[in-house]
Amino acid sequence: MASLLPVPPHLPANAALFLDFDGSLVPIAPTPDIIAVPAGLVPLLRDLQALLGGALAIISGREIAVIDAFLQPLQLPCAGAHGAQRRDAAGHQCDDAPGDISAVIDACEQLAQAHPALYVEPKQSGVALHYRRDPSLEDLCLRSLQAMLAHRPQWTLLRGKQVLEMLPVGASKGRAIQAFMQEPPFSGRTPFFLGDDISDESGFAAVLAERGVAIKVGADVSCASHRLDGVEAVYHWLQAACTQQRMLSALRRPAEVQP
Repeated sequence: MASLLPVPPHLPANAALFLDFDGSLVPIAPTPDIIAVPAGLVPLLRDLQALLGGALAIISGREIAVIDAFLQPLQLPCAGAHGAQRRDAAGHQCDDAPGDISAVIDACEQLAQAHPALYVEPKQSGVALHYRRDPSLEDLCLRSLQAMLAHRPQWTLLRGKQVLEMLPVGASKGRAIQAFMQEPPFSGRTPFFLGDDISDESGFAAVLAERGVAIKVGADVSCASHRLDGVEAVYHWLQAACTQQRMLSALRRPAEVQP
């Protein structure tokens, strides 16, 4: 049962840490443009990245440029748009957009004009249609996007928390994590992935296949191995991980030679 999942273990020195953004590092807002980044998050991520030898990445449904804007001046390794974009630790970025969907974005914006509670989030590699402000619009959004997908076989529909998203076939957070794990500084480490939404399940499966730790944020049913209650619990766990990593780093340093 979902409630029986244990809290995650301490982060080991050889961890590769992958973190979802909305609903995990920052609280979900009525629309994605008005989120509040918790005070102290940026320096905490900076310190953890350094203590883990660079093996920390953001795995998000948002585009990489948007993540950078929220976490500036950091530019972390990142998978954006559910893996349709990926920037490796060396700063090289690749994007997957198998065709022009400007007509789909226009149709979503027309739908939002008729139903102002909807929020359209255009992306270079897809589009998200948020109905959080009026959940009764879910069926309308689903029917509309399914009709738009009918003649676009290179695209697929992803469901999330009160959002429907169109993205390239084959893009997933799990595949993005697998790609990171083939590269330095992530390769050879134990993967930890922390996320809160349906789109994170592929990431959980990927780290579990590598004998890693999958951490579900919130109470929903999940294939994850561990659980944290919410964003505040995530923040406390990361703070504890940072403190522990500092202690481990100090223990690894050679003792100073006494005069």
